[in-house]
Amino acid sequence: MKMIRAIIRPEKENEVLSHLEGEGFFAVTKFPVLGCGRQRGVQVGPFTYDELSKLMLILVVEDQDYERAVLAIEKGGHTGNPGDGKIFTQDVRDVFTVQTGSKEL
Repeated sequence: MKMIRAIIRPEKENEVLSHLEGEGFFAVTKFPVLGCGRQRGVQVGPFTYDELSKLMLILVVEDQDYERAVLAIEKGGHTGNPGDGKIFTQDVRDVFTVQTGSKEL
């Protein structure tokens, strides 16, 4: 299994989730985050906003499905401008269900 963490523009949330759902990925955890990348924030007049609002999505998918999930996030989140976000993947060793305590395969 793979865990995917995607940091996207908050205004692209609906599009990204729509693309994920269209590919059959319904289980997503999301929460607001602050941060900046290479653009180092935004200059508005004399003020620099170096912490920008972003949205982090987390999902766990089967190994054979993760490229499809990543592509769905890219399609839904793309504007072509700096600050579109990042997608991180990593292997998941174990998954346990809290309700039953059972280990998933």
